Amino acid sequence: MNTQRSLAWLVFLGTAAVLAWGPGYFFEEAAEDGEAGIVVTSKAVATETALAQKDAKPAALKPRDLFPSKSWKPAVQMTTVTEQPVAMAPVALAPAVPALPFQFVGRLDDRDDQQVFLQSGEKLYVVRRGDVIDDTYRIEQISATELSLVYLPLHLSQTLSVGSAP
Repeated sequence: MNTQRSLAWLVFLGTAAVLAWGPGYFFEEAAEDGEAGIVVTSKAVATETALAQKDAKPAALKPRDLFPSKSWKPAVQMTTVTEQPVAMAPVALAPAVPALPFQFVGRLDDRDDQQVFLQSGEKLYVVRRGDVIDDTYRIEQISATELSLVYLPLHLSQTLSVGSAP
């Protein structure tokens, strides 16, 4: 039984060696040239190919890498740098106060209190010192010649001429 087992192993290993060595020995040149998959369909083409192969010099046998390295990582790609013109940033201007939307209409002077009548479009406002108009303007001071207002979103002051001194 031992001799039968040894003979079976010998036949198996011999067949494996022939199958591994045979294609490399007989078809090595065709595999290197990339002609292994070409099928010739006509006799004229076959004779031309045979004549071309006779004239060609046999290539030197190159050792092949039996165990080429393979990796699952993607191939490293080189990045390209393109120069783009530098965009000049616009100069940031300080926020500006809009023009006053009010026109002076008149004034009412009492001994204790001064009232000024202002018009904006078709609206008429009667204001005193400290009043706030539409959450955007606050009356700071009323004098004989001008009215001082503060624009609340930017906290900047403006003046409006309210006539001449009496």
